[in-house]
Amino acid sequence: MEHALKRYGPIFLLPTVVAFAIGFVIPFVEGVYLSFCQFTTVRDARFIGGGNYQRALADTQFLHSFWFTVAFAVVSILLINVIAFGLALLLTRKLKGTNVFRTVFFMPNLIGGIVLGYIWQILINCVLSLAGQPLLALNSTAGYWGLIILMCWQQIGYMMIIYIAGLQAVPDDLMEAAQIDGATPWQTLWRVKLPMVMPSITICMFLTLTNSFKLFDQNLALTAGDPGHLTEMLALNIYNTFYARAGAQWKGLGQAKAVLFCILVVAISMFQLKATRSKEVQQ
Repeated sequence: MEHALKRYGPIFLLPTVVAFAIGFVIPFVEGVYLSFCQFTTVRDARFIGGGNYQRALADTQFLHSFWFTVAFAVVSILLINVIAFGLALLLTRKLKGTNVFRTVFFMPNLIGGIVLGYIWQILINCVLSLAGQPLLALNSTAGYWGLIILMCWQQIGYMMIIYIAGLQAVPDDLMEAAQIDGATPWQTLWRVKLPMVMPSITICMFLTLTNSFKLFDQNLALTAGDPGHLTEMLALNIYNTFYARAGAQWKGLGQAKAVLFCILVVAISMFQLKATRSKEVQQ
């Protein structure tokens, strides 16, 4: 049996490998090459060196989108994970109706980002109108916090499920030992539960980090970058550079921004994974 797996295993892996190469590896390599070119279509690409990267790094709108995305990511990651972990603690205390609450909190994650964006755009504009404040199209502060609220509303339930799974996996004998030693609930949380659920924290931090930096459809539907590109995140800035402007000079610039964006997300994600995994407890 083992010999047969070694002999025929690669045959079964071949369709997946071919699909991955066609769907990701080849387009990625071609995209990196195009970031050094000026083009309108793939067939008329003309190599120009690092000019696109120089223009991208000098683009004030792109730099503003970067810092706006960073500010959004920091706040949303903290809020989502803290609230999701708090809800997970409450819903693992054998309260009545916990399954109903879990379902209700998880349901927003099932709704598409574009739909959520338009729903929250209507809700937030109604609130702003009643309060006598400028609508989202003219209010960058409301746009920022609107994106935070939308992201939290969509992601908290999903992260909560992961945290619940982590809390339920904490060995009962550890909890009993903490009680016997006279540990307070606060000490039990910090000294027992948090160290034991670090794998769940690693997963949730990774998901919220990457989701925050890659946010596109919600940003497009809720604010579309208004007013004046002040609420434009990185993914939307790249989209607008590549598709909203005509001319060969914009395609290569958009492709260079996309490569920089990819490198940024991968680097930050790897740093986060290394930082949180180093604190995981070996069970």
